[in-house]
Amino acid sequence: MALFQSLLHKTNFHNPLLQTLVPSIQAVFIIQTAFAIPSIIAQTEKFYDFSGALTYLSVTALSLYLPALRDRYATGIASKAALPSLLSPFKALGGTAAFNWRQVALSGAVAIWAIRLGLYLFHRILKEGKDSRFDRIRGSPSTFLVVWIAQAAWVSVSLLPAIAVNSIPATAFAAIPVVKVSDVVGLSLFAGGLLFEVIADWQKSKWIEQKKAKIHDEEFLTRGLWSRSRYPNYFGESTLWTGIATVSAGLLLARPIQAATGLKPLAAIVLSYISPVFATFLLLRISGVPLSERKYDKLYGGRSDYQAWKRDTPMFFPKIF
Repeated sequence: MALFQSLLHKTNFHNPLLQTLVPSIQAVFIIQTAFAIPSIIAQTEKFYDFSGALTYLSVTALSLYLPALRDRYATGIASKAALPSLLSPFKALGGTAAFNWRQVALSGAVAIWAIRLGLYLFHRILKEGKDSRFDRIRGSPSTFLVVWIAQAAWVSVSLLPAIAVNSIPATAFAAIPVVKVSDVVGLSLFAGGLLFEVIADWQKSKWIEQKKAKIHDEEFLTRGLWSRSRYPNYFGESTLWTGIATVSAGLLLARPIQAATGLKPLAAIVLSYISPVFATFLLLRISGVPLSERKYDKLYGGRSDYQAWKRDTPMFFPKIF
């Protein structure tokens, strides 16, 4: 407890954004390090995706409750007062509560995404026994460490818009509308992107199960959403983070909130949209599409049906007709 109070004291910056951002990013690297060390020693990637999901959940919750925790330990003695309820902002929309409804909504959105994807990936690796992406990595401690550091950086960048929203003082929300257009657009994008990703993952899992059961002998999936986009799960992923960024940008660009956080318009846009830009860049240029394309091109590049699917199906943005 004394260590926690010390950390709160050392990160008690004058700017509310830094008060939340700095300890949140520190927590990301602490959690990832705690999982990385035993995983590198055991040369296993089984907890890689699980740790990522857990880090998202833990740091999002930390950023949401940090202001309340600072108040609780402000005197150096833990107050016995209960932490604020997540339902409180919805009981008095437009009023001043410990949380604004957007903070709870965005934190909940991140939690839903993290739990769903984390369980899906963890179940998959337990079922398959390994992740082929790590075949050339897990045996090299230095390379494996870089992968864990990269995940910590990925989590940190992805969470920036949510952390920024959670850092906004409660009083600053009183000067903006209860609901903004950016809220509606952003949450709609998140819901649509999440649904797209869930359906795409479900269709692929079902296709794999049917293949193992010898219901079909198809070598690659070209049905359902996979007939509209070669990587519909990645499109859904990019879209949902764009939705979170849109809600964040709508708030951080509001003058009362800029006055409270000290953010300039350009900084507010960058802080919000760097998350989907970074996630999309990783998926399309680094870890997602390039790895899959090389794998499938090597296996099926000489087949006319595979070439036809690649030619007629957009890589990312789904075709409508």
